[in-house]
Amino acid sequence: MPKPTRLIEASDFPELEFVEREATPELAMKLGIQLHLAGLSLSDTVSVLEGLGVDRCRTTVHNWIQKADLQPADGVEPDHVAVDETVIQVNDQRYWLYAAVDPATNRLLHVRLFPTRTQALTEMFLAELTEKHLVDDALFLVDGAPWLQAACHRHGLRFQHVTHGNRNAVERVFKELKRRTNAFANHFRHADPETAETWLQSFAVCWNQLI
Repeated sequence: MPKPTRLIEASDFPELEFVEREATPELAMKLGIQLHLAGLSLSDTVSVLEGLGVDRCRTTVHNWIQKADLQPADGVEPDHVAVDETVIQVNDQRYWLYAAVDPATNRLLHVRLFPTRTQALTEMFLAELTEKHLVDDALFLVDGAPWLQAACHRHGLRFQHVTHGNRNAVERVFKELKRRTNAFANHFRHADPETAETWLQSFAVCWNQLI
């Protein structure tokens, strides 16, 4: 069984609003969610819980993550924001994962999954980002994608075309995300896009608290 990375203290883990409707103790649910997001497969997560006297199936642990609906915390005021997109396979379809990262901390600020890559969707992503965080004065680090630069211009955001340097923060996050999605569920096999996006956003919360 692979070893997960260190876990978040239970007191620091986000509250589970659905806990009153579950028969499982909240601490066990938090542990199960963390174990899976931190690196264990659903099968291995279930095995750990069984060792603690909590007998649950893989689907139950998966449903805990979906019901938790975790999101990266709002209200961050970064000096720089690295923005990029990458392809994620969901069943037999390609989807575009958009992510914004604070390169000073490597923490994910916002994550979305879209069926295609257009300027309109990029503008939507940036609009959501500006609503969640204090980024009006931040310098956005982007690549040469014209839709990304145009979307920054449309929102009045300062941006700089950067190939390496601080922008590598988002590449490191994408590398880990791709490693996880390759290792688990064969690129989200049998999952719908909404389920995959919820998992990715939950992963972002765990990533932010573990780095």
